[in-house]
Amino acid sequence: MTPLYTAHMTHRRGLTFWGQWLSAMTLIISLLMLLVYWRVGSLNSEYRILMILTVLGSVPIYSVMQVYHKRHGLVVGLGRLLAGWLILLAVLAAIAFITQTSAIYSRQVIMVWAVMGFLVQAASFLPLHYFARLHARMVCNERRSVIIGTCPTAHELAKKLSSPNRALVLGFIAAADDSGPAPSILPLLGRVDAIREIITRLEVRRVYIVLTMAHAATIEALYIDLLDMNVDVVWIPDFGSMVLLNHSISEIERMPAIYLNESLISSHPASLFCKDLFERSLAALAIMLLSPLLLVVAVTVKLTSPGPVLFIQNRHGCNGEVIKVWKFRSMRVHDDREVRQATRDDERITPFGRFLRRSSIDELPQLFNVVFGQMALVGPRPHAVTHNIYYTGKVRAYMARHRLKPGITGLAQVTGHRGETETVEKMQLRVAQDLNYINQWSLWLDIKILIKTPFTLFSKNIY
Repeated sequence: MTPLYTAHMTHRRGLTFWGQWLSAMTLIISLLMLLVYWRVGSLNSEYRILMILTVLGSVPIYSVMQVYHKRHGLVVGLGRLLAGWLILLAVLAAIAFITQTSAIYSRQVIMVWAVMGFLVQAASFLPLHYFARLHARMVCNERRSVIIGTCPTAHELAKKLSSPNRALVLGFIAAADDSGPAPSILPLLGRVDAIREIITRLEVRRVYIVLTMAHAATIEALYIDLLDMNVDVVWIPDFGSMVLLNHSISEIERMPAIYLNESLISSHPASLFCKDLFERSLAALAIMLLSPLLLVVAVTVKLTSPGPVLFIQNRHGCNGEVIKVWKFRSMRVHDDREVRQATRDDERITPFGRFLRRSSIDELPQLFNVVFGQMALVGPRPHAVTHNIYYTGKVRAYMARHRLKPGITGLAQVTGHRGETETVEKMQLRVAQDLNYINQWSLWLDIKILIKTPFTLFSKNIY
């Protein structure tokens, strides 16, 4: 979806979230107050702190879980609400355990609040969800739309707008030099010189202009021509084959600005800080829990093959900075200056190293890279510097994957694009998944990738 349309829909989703969230928080805080007065008799400071933590903690948890997203049906919405509420309770319980304050709360109050809290939220969710969906359908029916343009971007927009509760798209209008749309479920309504007659006849309320930059004069003329008609005009820039990276739309001193290429560091600094804190804490915990295994593997590597325990290789990190990535050595010592990836039945791999690679245990020392802030748990996998030099220029937008920290696992790995990339086309597919990760990044996506990663260890492409 384009930056303009995405920004508009994000604003609407934000209003939906905050409205339903405010209703839910009002109910559960009111319920807690009633239970405390009923059982305890007065609202002590510990319960006021609990209320504050509940309100503050619910925002990121419910947001990550997409509790109030309008695309979810009733059952899925209730399921996400239940999951978000249980996670919030688990976080509150963990805080009480760590601070050793759980004993000061009435167990009867907390137990009843935990159960009734979900029920009152569900009671609030049901009517609000129904009215939100009803309003979306009414808006959809009233927003009769046409698309000016027949390029692939126009067809993609038509497909996405045709999904439930989006817009009633009547068809395409071809530009003067268009040969007409490709086969589509939507008809060709006419050409742009008849735009005013088409709008009046079909009672169109919104016009999407999806033309290439070569039609700049046509776009300006259309905008001026439609100013005196009762229609919304939305320009969806068609950038053709340009690779957009984490694109968005904003304003600079009231001047519209379309960000074609922006890093997550500059566009989502707070979210990226949460990602970094979460992953480094999780990596430190994993090192402590896995320390016996790490020690056994280190000793076995040393005893089964001459050479160092760790294989330390220069790889590109965030913004192309060269970092040293740690792995358990799985190969015999060899000259690594040539561009040569590991292949199936590679003679350089030791017998124990084959087991390490097959189980991905050889990657575990990279947990230290995560703790040191050089890598992330989830992100594009780092390649050797020599490989990057080789593929730069051969694979489109190859180095764009280095706009954030490389990861131990990533979207490419859990979607089957791991192992040897013996052709440039295979590397292009892997890079495409890395760029998709950058464009779609969220904490929830990271969590899903971490959950899926263990299941990819059985892939036949691991060797």
